[in-house]
Amino acid sequence: MEVHRALTCVFISVFLWTGDAQDSVPDSVLNCCEGDVLFLLDSSGSVASYEFFRMVDFLKDLLLPFSLGPHQVRVGLLQVGTEPHLEFSFETYSSQDGLQAALGRTKQLKGDTNTVDALLMARNQVLKQGVPGGARSDLPRVLVWLTDGVNPGEVQEPMARLREEGVAILVVSTGHGNYQVLREAVSPPAEEHLFFVDIDDINIISEELRNAIIEIIRAERLQVKSVTSTTAQLEWRPVLAGTGYYDIQFGPIQTGQTTGTGGSGTSPGTGLGPFQRIRRPGDASSANLFGLRPDTKYTVTLTPNTNLESLNSLHATFTTLPEMQPSEVETLSTVTVSESSTNSVRVSWSPLLPNLIQGYTLEYSALPTGPLRVVSVSNRQTTTVLTGLQPDTQYLVTVSARQASGRERAMTVKVCTQEVLPALSDLQLTPVGSESVQLRWKGRYDGLRGYWVTWERGQSQRSTLYLPPNQLSTTLNHVPSNARVCVSPVYRTARGEGLCCTA
Repeated sequence: MEVHRALTCVFISVFLWTGDAQDSVPDSVLNCCEGDVLFLLDSSGSVASYEFFRMVDFLKDLLLPFSLGPHQVRVGLLQVGTEPHLEFSFETYSSQDGLQAALGRTKQLKGDTNTVDALLMARNQVLKQGVPGGARSDLPRVLVWLTDGVNPGEVQEPMARLREEGVAILVVSTGHGNYQVLREAVSPPAEEHLFFVDIDDINIISEELRNAIIEIIRAERLQVKSVTSTTAQLEWRPVLAGTGYYDIQFGPIQTGQTTGTGGSGTSPGTGLGPFQRIRRPGDASSANLFGLRPDTKYTVTLTPNTNLESLNSLHATFTTLPEMQPSEVETLSTVTVSESSTNSVRVSWSPLLPNLIQGYTLEYSALPTGPLRVVSVSNRQTTTVLTGLQPDTQYLVTVSARQASGRERAMTVKVCTQEVLPALSDLQLTPVGSESVQLRWKGRYDGLRGYWVTWERGQSQRSTLYLPPNQLSTTLNHVPSNARVCVSPVYRTARGEGLCCTA
């Protein structure tokens, strides 16, 4: 059973011990995707006002981590009512501030549930490539339909047409809609693209739905970050699954010549000056480039190498910053946290300046009054893992960059470790009639919010049910022979490990 990880909470402040405090904007949480996502929001009278505002809040949380813009993710919102209403198109917002404010201003239409006309508008005006304000060519297009499931209309044909035209369709139902109709609407696999959830518990599926969207619009590209006058950081999506290795070549582009590739050393006539080659293991997703020339345009090529299949190389160009005096260099601009667990968290920072920085110091303590712990890190590191932490606890972490001159710059973040998620125990299934089973299990753990029940209905169909924490049994109907039934505990921040049985 998959364990869904909690989002890490972060608060950042910056201190410059030899000067005034300065603000810093960290890298986006997600910067790996490129595509157009249209949300079809049921705004009809069958949706209660409370349910509508819960859906809007869910969208705000779902979309918050995405980087928006022409070369990132674009979002549109189309409301379903008696007449469909395009709240905003893909080109309207390129920042989270604008998008979040627009979602907050969204008003319910009421009226009839005219989903068919809304789908026609989605196809002809929004998701169609080449029309003003429409989807971009050669990029993934996604339609996410949020509905209460009441009287959706004859949506099978327009949904099928969208799928045939390459639009990926996902559905979230907060009511008791026709399972077969909704299952036929989504793009396969249905078990990953169709969600049934009670409106009060809709945030439980945020991570699953977001990951499903990411898998569709994830961009295969090489990103260059944290560029300084002499260093740069590469990031890419891992494609080797721990096998093979990545070959990285980088070198300056000579002015007035064309870009090319070649072997080690200088490549005359290709437009490249002396270049370097480094290798990273198959489980890597980043690399640091050192010894670059200031104010120089570079080209870099990353080639995945594996004996199993042929993979395309990724290319990027970037320009290093002009050379600056040590007093002008921002020695610490971003601090981020990732890989949070119950007792550890990874802390990363940038830029990497080994020629200016003597080393890094990390000071951390549990809030409000935990003991202070200190870790020293090499000047060639930009990440480390803090271990031995307490579960479900907030920590204050300060990263300091020390220069030879005595000047020091520091940034502080607040991070949260995950809560302990006890696994379910003692799941029992008892037949009740020909196609019904009774489930019983043991629970009642600290922090428990409820239980998530899933079961197979044949032909790759799957149903889900959410139960309150005080309910330790339920009866499922229309369960075919040999169907797999699973129960997982749901906690404040994530879903715990569950148990599965065969009916």
